[in-house]
Parts: sequence; structure tokens; C-alpha cells
Amino acid sequence: MLTQIPTHVIAGPLGAGKTSLIRQLLKQRPAHERWALLINEFGLVGLDAALLSTDDDGISLGEVAGGCLCCVNGVPFQVGLGRLLRKAKPHRLFIEPSGLGHPLQLQEQLRDVPWLDVLAVQPLLMVLDAQALAAGQSLPDAQQETLASAALLVLNKAEQLDESARAKIAAQLPQTALHWTTQGRVELQQLPGIATQAQTVDAAPSLPDGPTPLAQLWLQADEPICQVQQQPEGWSIGWRWHPSQQFELMRVQHWLTGLPWQRAKLVLQTNAGWLSANALSGQALHWQNSEWRKDSRLELIFTQAQDVAVLQAAFNACRL
Repeated sequence: MLTQIPTHVIAGPLGAGKTSLIRQLLKQRPAHERWALLINEFGLVGLDAALLSTDDDGISLGEVAGGCLCCVNGVPFQVGLGRLLRKAKPHRLFIEPSGLGHPLQLQEQLRDVPWLDVLAVQPLLMVLDAQALAAGQSLPDAQQETLASAALLVLNKAEQLDESARAKIAAQLPQTALHWTTQGRVELQQLPGIATQAQTVDAAPSLPDGPTPLAQLWLQADEPICQVQQQPEGWSIGWRWHPSQQFELMRVQHWLTGLPWQRAKLVLQTNAGWLSANALSGQALHWQNSEWRKDSRLELIFTQAQDVAVLQAAFNACRL
């Protein structure tokens, strides 16, 4: 059994490019290592696991949905992480907290019981949207507080920024390592703590456990599972549709374009195949081919509560 597993928290606000960066890192996994990734999402319908779906046997994914890992409820987080570690027995662990979460509190929890002798928490990596910073957009308080603790700040989406714009952004950031990039590209050797290795012990450490959550099943193939939640950081609604259901791509595009969402993530079976998209408010949806085939999913985050029946009817009208 492995202990003192190098653990990397990949922090950053909504839409900065955390998932893109993690996807780039996963492609660089050494063949002899097993990796695990725990994903925390604000909404109740997990999308990042679908967006990161991979056939790589050396990578195990786990999810804790429904808000910030450190403050929504400690039990699901501890049980979910314990279950992932038992299943994967990883040489390295990555954790992607929600962009609306509190990374510093999460780091503190991971350094405490019951993870004290199990995980070796590495210096924080934080992903930032360089274009948003150049436009004067401020970070949420929890993310702003995290800046000074980051060992590496990845300035993503920087391809259109000249040296002058980059210098202005750098002047507003703490004196730490900066990496300017696009599409989340970071070399594995730049990851803080990459040299740290897990240790082998004879006795398996005690890990939190609990009952396996019951899977939600569709009562009928043409009726989705819909989940809604209200939290101080926002209001979210998510759907999971049976994999037999298919959607007309342009109807979905037109419907979503007219909504005031703060964040949209989706993986759908469409008339153009299985496609995924991921965008912030005001951004166009850029569709990509997806390997996910288990179901169709859509998660929307709004600043204010919406009419669930109206959203449900409009989404239903996008089906073929």
C-alpha cells in the first residue's frame, strides 16, 4: 500500500482553464505510475468527469458534486476520497476544487486527520484567466486570498496579450512563479512538487468509508433526472438524459444563447454526434467531440434562481 501520496490541488476561478490544464497533465502521466483525480463541482450533476473521460487504465476519476469540498459537507468528501484511494492505489493524486470553492481551507483539511499520514500535500498551483485579468475583472474573495499561497500561477488564455499587458497583470500579482500559456498547456516538470514520490508501507492506512450511494435511474427514457440547488455563491440546475435521447444541435445552441447563465457545461448526444462544450457568461459555445457515451448531461449556473418548469420545457423541445 502507498502512503504520503503526492497531492496536487489545482485551484482557480470558474472558467480559468483548470480542466484543460488537468487534461494536459494527464496526457503526460509516466507509464509506470497510477494517477487519481478527484473533481469537485458546484452543481449536483457532475460534468468534469465526463469532459475528462479517458480510456487510460492508469487514471482513475472520482467526483464530489454539490458545492465546495471544504464546506458543503465533510462526510461525502472524506468518503469519496477514501473510496478513490482504495480503488486507484495511486502514486499521485490531483484534486480540482470548484471555482466557487475555498482552496486554502481544502489544503488545511488535507493536511489534517484522517489524511495526515496518507497524503503529502504539495505547493498549490493556481490557474488564472489572463484575458479576464487584462480586462479588469476581479477574482472572487476566496480565490483572491489564495493567490499569495500559490507556488505557481498559470496565466491561461494569454495568446493575445502583448508584453505590456502581461507586465501590468504581473505587477498586480504576488512575487511567485508565473507561467503564461494557452489551452492550459503546462509541462509536467513545472508542476510544484513533481519530484515528490509516494512511499510504500506494509500496513494499509485507515481510510474513511461509508455506504455506496444509490445510483439514480431513469423512470422513463424520455424523462431526465433533474437536480436543482441554491447556495450563497449561486443557483444551479442540471440534467442527465438517458443515452438513447438525441438533441438537435442548433436548437440547443439557440436556446442556451438566450439564457443569462454564469457558466454552462454539457455533454450531449446530438445529430452531429457526441459533443461537449464549456463556457462562461458571454462566451460562445465551442463544441468538441466527446468520448463520453454514458448519458447526456447539462449543468447551468446562474446568479439568481430561474423558473425550473420553463427551462425544462425549453430543453425538452431541443430533443429529436
